[in-house]
Amino acid sequence: MDEVVKYWLETAAHDYETMEALLKTARYSDALFFGHIILEKAFKALIVKRTKEHAPYVHNLLQLQAISGIPLNEDDLNLLVEVNDFNIRARYPEQKLAFYKQATEEFTGGYMTRITNLYKKLCQTVKS
Repeated sequence: MDEVVKYWLETAAHDYETMEALLKTARYSDALFFGHIILEKAFKALIVKRTKEHAPYVHNLLQLQAISGIPLNEDDLNLLVEVNDFNIRARYPEQKLAFYKQATEEFTGGYMTRITNLYKKLCQTVKS
């Protein structure tokens, strides 16, 4: 299972770099989508480490947080609710255009800081 944990962490780190590159090129809605992906993968690494079983095939961050057993404060839990929405709105064509328009530099910047902080916290928890 150590290799599976390593897989989730390495692919999350790769996707984190992608998220940062998307930010630099002003692809804000895509960066937010990758923000969801890195949190999902960090939770899956935690789940595998703690349960010694493969992570479930779900994308809902609140479900993954509950399965991981890691306690989060109210702000982080609220962030998970909001970031879950980015996964849906960036994926489905009927919602993509509206999300693209909403994901301005200012809107995205506020989320990137919070996503990055939680991602690093989760990675530290996996490694400890």
